[in-house]
Amino acid sequence: MTEDLTTVDLTTDLGGVTLPNPLMTASGCAANGKELHRFFDIAELGAFVTKSVKAEPQSGRGTPRMAETPSGMLNSIGLQGPGIEAFVTTDLPWLQSVGARVIVSIAGESSEEFARVAERLVAAPAFGAVAAIEVNISCPNVARRGLVYACDPESSATVLRLVREVVPRGIPLLAKVTPDVTDIVGIAEAALAGGADGLTMINTLLGIAIDIDRQRPHLFGTTGGLSGPAVRPVAVRAIWQTHAAMRAGRIPSAPIVGVGGVRSGRDALELTLAGASAIQVGTATFNDPLAPVRVLGELAGLVADRGARYADLVGAAHPI
Repeated sequence: MTEDLTTVDLTTDLGGVTLPNPLMTASGCAANGKELHRFFDIAELGAFVTKSVKAEPQSGRGTPRMAETPSGMLNSIGLQGPGIEAFVTTDLPWLQSVGARVIVSIAGESSEEFARVAERLVAAPAFGAVAAIEVNISCPNVARRGLVYACDPESSATVLRLVREVVPRGIPLLAKVTPDVTDIVGIAEAALAGGADGLTMINTLLGIAIDIDRQRPHLFGTTGGLSGPAVRPVAVRAIWQTHAAMRAGRIPSAPIVGVGGVRSGRDALELTLAGASAIQVGTATFNDPLAPVRVLGELAGLVADRGARYADLVGAAHPI
């Protein structure tokens, strides 16, 4: 069931920024907006999340870069992109021109690169379109031999601290974390201590697919990030554990943006009930470009059926 969005209160708070609805794109699944805007007005979404941008242009990994898997896919695209200078002079002004609320995903090969990217973003004339910054600490730290920042509490906190120093307090920072850790709550705690105002969980899971005819990995880069419906229970678990820790006072309370395998309003509601204050749709857009607005309509119908506001359902599956 879909619902007229004007009849349902879908507003949500994201670290002090109020969004009209909780639906977003997931970073890397819709480039920087123009491609998806051909199918629907991206300003209808609560926010549009950009592909992770680094300081310099990136060519990405060699091909093949993608492989289908049961109930999902592996991608090994790498953080291909034009770099922060091209982003702030071309992509961000365009997003502002169509009225999108923008969450800019940033990345870096060192903690200092994250800060440089954030500093250049803040200085951009179109920075007014930025609703939040998603700090992609789920990418490898080249300076530490490829260790993923979000696999180490100290590295996570350091990146967030350096970015927080150059970003105005009114702009929320969302730390995007990986599920490939033993203690995701500990990583969340470190990111929040470093200066994050919220969390995006989860990023893809690391996986490998092998072509049994060639007897070689499908992907040029061997490993890739697993996304799609197969990872949704992992996302629900990560959100549940982190929200439960917040409710118990073990870590500071903060909004969680849920992402992982969302294809329907029911999927989105599941992540919401686990504790997510906003929802990202990613892999589903590859075969259904209208997925974000379709999921939004379906979610609105489910909220209306329950006679509730969206905010009332955040974490509602947890014991009182």
